[in-house]
Amino acid sequence: MRRRYYKREFVKKTRPHRINEEIRAEMVRVIGEDKKQIGIMNIREALALAQEAGLDLVEIAPKADPPVVRIMDYGKFLYEEQKKQHEAKKRQKQTKVKEIQVRPKIDKHDLEVKLKKAREFLEEGNKVRVRLRLRGREMGKPELVNSLVERIKENLKDIAEIESPMKVEGRIGIMVLGPKKQKKGGKNAQAKD
Repeated sequence: MRRRYYKREFVKKTRPHRINEEIRAEMVRVIGEDKKQIGIMNIREALALAQEAGLDLVEIAPKADPPVVRIMDYGKFLYEEQKKQHEAKKRQKQTKVKEIQVRPKIDKHDLEVKLKKAREFLEEGNKVRVRLRLRGREMGKPELVNSLVERIKENLKDIAEIESPMKVEGRIGIMVLGPKKQKKGGKNAQAKD
């Protein structure tokens, strides 16, 4: 059996910034390590300044005239940027859609249990999809559906707002509730009014 050897090509990872010798401009505006502007100078002089400090010369604004470069530790800069992105991603709230299923002839206690669960979902910041299942003759009695929808709205009006009203298609009706948006200033702002 023959072995095949393939020539490996090492592809350089693309960086978001040009550093040191990758910078193509002749003249650049240099910003120092302390983030203060040094001035406009030749690229060779700027590279010499960066090497004296033991740091990298990084092109920050390539489209400016002349391009803006900064003397910094590029590895540390990338690490801090990555850390900021990770923190921002952690702070983002993922909204999930939870679902409860009800029927028009649901018992009072069963509805209370379902509404209690829906309230928990809304307090967590999730949306709630109310799925209404109709059977047989229930489809011909829209007053049953309307009264159930009104009971749900009434019980959750303090914490929820309707994002899409009840739509009945065939044997299934769907309504989506979302958590009420807090007014800026919270409870104290309302107490002052």
